[in-house]
Amino acid sequence: MSNGRPDDSTAVMANDNAANDSAPLKLEEFLPYRLNVVASLVSQALSRIYAERYGIGVPEWRVLVTLGQYGMMTGKAIGAHSHMHKTKVSRAVALLEKRKLVTRRANRDDLRESFLTLTPAGRAAYDNLAPVALEFARRLSEAIDPADRAAFERAVHCLTERSAALAAEVAKAARGG
Repeated sequence: MSNGRPDDSTAVMANDNAANDSAPLKLEEFLPYRLNVVASLVSQALSRIYAERYGIGVPEWRVLVTLGQYGMMTGKAIGAHSHMHKTKVSRAVALLEKRKLVTRRANRDDLRESFLTLTPAGRAAYDNLAPVALEFARRLSEAIDPADRAAFERAVHCLTERSAALAAEVAKAARGG
């Protein structure tokens, strides 16, 4: 600054590094934060591929890939499979329908829900994007030593299972159960 004094952000950052060392919770070492950063960076990089080619975002990508994998599903089933809230699924389906990538057929047994499938154009998009996504995943996994990949997969599986259990536990406590 022209007055010779540090600005507020510099003062805050320089404010007693000893206090930073003794902080009980350090964001950059906090596992949930670190996992979120990795997920966010990976998602940003991958989303550039399908956003450029098809003008879709993460929710639409998840719906497209889920339907590409399973063929036909309800919105509720897609949400459960892809860990997305029903409103995100609904918006994604609406955009994919508008782009003629997804079609819906009413469930005659329950008119409140529809069966969703990929259109031929949606199938072509899935078939086009699948190898690109798999190559992206292959390149990403190159960062892990081949000898460590099985342990990494087990760790991700364990963290996923434990996260689901903790989420259920917190939800139960919030309901007073």
